[in-house]
Amino acid sequence: MEGSTADGGGSSHGVRLVVCDMDGTLLDENGDVPDGFWPLLDEMTARGIAFVPASGRQYQSLARLFDAVPHTLSYVAENGGVTMHRGELLHSTTMEPDFVASVVHTIREANAGGRGIRAILCRVAGAIVESDDPAFAVHAAEYCAELALVDDLAAHPEGVVKIAIYDFGNAAATARDVLAPLGEHHSLVVSGEHWIDITAQGVNKAVGVRSLQRELGVSAEETVVFGDYLNDLEMLGEAAGSYAMANAHPTVAAAARHRAPSNVEHGVVTVLTGLLGRVQA
Repeated sequence: MEGSTADGGGSSHGVRLVVCDMDGTLLDENGDVPDGFWPLLDEMTARGIAFVPASGRQYQSLARLFDAVPHTLSYVAENGGVTMHRGELLHSTTMEPDFVASVVHTIREANAGGRGIRAILCRVAGAIVESDDPAFAVHAAEYCAELALVDDLAAHPEGVVKIAIYDFGNAAATARDVLAPLGEHHSLVVSGEHWIDITAQGVNKAVGVRSLQRELGVSAEETVVFGDYLNDLEMLGEAAGSYAMANAHPTVAAAARHRAPSNVEHGVVTVLTGLLGRVQA
């Protein structure tokens, strides 16, 4: 990895696509978009630079964060399971219903053995849960703007693009000890201290980035990506300008070409300010 800089170590000329993780990357410690970002978004839009939020969150949750600019942005949602382009579905990948049901049953068995795990079945139109635990509901609502309660998740396994699993304990340990066998033919990633995401094999944020690059006619050399956690790893490889936040997981920091200040320090705003300052208007 190249030296750590606030305004970037690569060329800023020819940037046409900026892809940015949300939690731990753009969003501050309160989960808000920094005020200083909005003028930069206006500037990027005026210059024809596409800004794309890329997250494990559902599309509806991401669109709510950017409701000031409805249907003008593209989104990589559900860790690459859903890609939206200007309000239209560009790409989605679902999992086999039998597999989805088996994950639900595995989680129930783990909970019977003393684990504290909750599942969210994420679909293009919204997500469903079977737990009304208030402590879990707070976390689920943070990532899902469209969320419904059902009696039995295993009875609704169709059309699922991602299974989001919240662990009240250690997500990495649960991924290793409980869910690892499920990842043999599917993508399983620890996306936060308490979150695990399961998608179809080969689905990750890079899939969404590549589909948008094709749609927009943008190359990796014209792409900048920001990330902080393990579910950002693959998409870092799709950009010549890859940035790991100062608060990034060590594996992500090692994979990125450049460093940005932490999300608490509004690092994305700092880097983009530097990049736009060097791009010819």
